[in-house]
Parts: sequence; structure tokens; C-alpha cells
Amino acid sequence: MKSQKGNIAIIISVVIVILVAVGTYAIFHKSSKTTSTTQPRSANSSSTNSQASSGTIVQTKTDAKVGQYLADANGNALYTYGEDRSGVSNCSGSCLYSWPVYQATGSTTSLPANVTAIKRSDGSPQYAYKGMPLYTFSSDSSGQVTGDGVSNFHIAKP
Repeated sequence: MKSQKGNIAIIISVVIVILVAVGTYAIFHKSSKTTSTTQPRSANSSSTNSQASSGTIVQTKTDAKVGQYLADANGNALYTYGEDRSGVSNCSGSCLYSWPVYQATGSTTSLPANVTAIKRSDGSPQYAYKGMPLYTFSSDSSGQVTGDGVSNFHIAKP
């Protein structure tokens, strides 16, 4: 009987540690995304829209390895998910920790060519390019493109 109680206590301790770790990651992940800058940090990446203003939704950048790709106003690379369909996002739950949605903000009445706003299953708006929902990668920083080919996500190409 004492052995069972000991095993249960160990299991509960492990679960608590995991929950605390996941919660801590989620808190720090959100705060790190809000402090990104508008200038690329990577020497091998350049922007064809170097005057990115706060009104810019999508810009085209160039990386030595992947060529031209789409980025948000802060220079973060944008990705599409292979499990999505046109107008439908299938990344939810734990998928969103690594692949935050590129959430549509402000007016969506005058968007750039090929950019639309879709409604996610939770009701929140998400930008899409040629119908495909757009995401950023939590391991990237401005000007980096490290998520291409990871977990069925691919760099969004113009």
C-alpha cells in the first residue's frame, strides 16, 4: 500500500512539473513575440520593402537559402501549413505554441492583392495568402527563416 502511494505521489509530481513548464513557456513565448523589432537581424536576409510601416500587412523579402518569401510588417517570415485547406486553418491547440497565427487586425476591407482574412474555428480572424492561412514560427526572429519544412509547414512564397 505504501508503494502505491509513493508511485502516485511521483506521478502527481511529474504532472505538476510538466504543467508548470508548459505554462512558463506559454507566458514567455507570448511576451517575446510582442517585443520584436522591424529591422532584420540576419545578414543573409534583405527586404524589398525596406520602408515597412505599421500599415504593412505583407512584405516580400529574400533569403539566400529559400529565395523570395512573405513576411509580416516586423520582418517575421510567414508560413503555410500542409494540413490546411483554402480558407480553413487546421493548426490548433498545441500546434499554436510553435506556429502562432498571423492574426488579422484592424480593417480587412482594403487588403493587398491575394491577402484575405479568414475566420478560424474559434471565431478569431487570421490573414491568408491566396486562401492559405498564414503563421509565424516561434523559433524565428525578425529576418530569420528556420521553419521551412518543419512539421509540414512551408515558407509562404509570393
